[in-house]
Amino acid sequence: MEVELEFRAMGSHAQVVVVGGRPGLAEDARRRVDQLEARWSRFLPASEVSALNRRAGEPVPVSADTRLLVTRAVEGWRLSGGAFDPTVLGPVIRAGYDRTFDEVVARPAPGRSTLDLGAAGIVVDGPTVCIPPGTGFDPGGIGKGLAADLVCDELMAAGAEGACVNLGGDVRVAGTGADGEAWTVSVEHEWAEEPVAVLGLAAGAVATSTTLRRRWVIAGDGARHHLIDPQTGLPSGTDVTSATVVAGAAWAAEVLAKAVLLRGSATAFDILGGTGAEGLVVDAGGRTAATPGFAAYLGVARPRASVR
Repeated sequence: MEVELEFRAMGSHAQVVVVGGRPGLAEDARRRVDQLEARWSRFLPASEVSALNRRAGEPVPVSADTRLLVTRAVEGWRLSGGAFDPTVLGPVIRAGYDRTFDEVVARPAPGRSTLDLGAAGIVVDGPTVCIPPGTGFDPGGIGKGLAADLVCDELMAAGAEGACVNLGGDVRVAGTGADGEAWTVSVEHEWAEEPVAVLGLAAGAVATSTTLRRRWVIAGDGARHHLIDPQTGLPSGTDVTSATVVAGAAWAAEVLAKAVLLRGSATAFDILGGTGAEGLVVDAGGRTAATPGFAAYLGVARPRASVR
């Protein structure tokens, strides 16, 4: 038996597919996603992330989920050589992404913030987290990726035979699909009518980072997008329009996809060496390139999830 739910969560389209297990697992997964969003959204004043930002410079007691989020975010900062920075909130706000994305698109305007970067100063100590004074924590895509990882693992631990969790294009799969085969994930691109790749994945994760979505235009100041380059503090000017990474966990795939995109097409895949991850990019001319190992994932079955 297969159960599929589609809903909105974390500002994105969400999809949960559960194969086998007891009735109600898919609904449990949806509630768990809602719980994580309530803890991690920077747009909810009562969230634990909002508390960290209000009390920057102080140790703040938070849940085990949030401690894990911050720990993975620091790991991602190190793994990506700083291309992913969880303290990029100030530049994100200054680019105009200071409200939910729907509100930004409806009324685009420059934002104001004096917050700086400071991932090196984040401290996780026992039940508390402290971010450096003068910084702000933005879970961004890694929050979706880690949520997909947690929910997928919890579904399998609860007795599911297979699970697919897709949160805004951060996809984590485990076990088998209803047909007993590997999960199939399509990689889509804003400029293409057909998927640029269709992947078969028995277990693991896929994530795509792109400059072509979450865009807005500020009158007199031009187009902006949400992918900030920590080196400049500005929306990235990379010639890569989308980067897709296959990895063991969705949080890592998300971090590495952003790092690949920011590096540009000439050196896109250098960051993947030694990580075990594989990648695919589409550049500004519509050309695709991939790591040698990416071909091992190419499949032809009907996709159950998509990343774009």
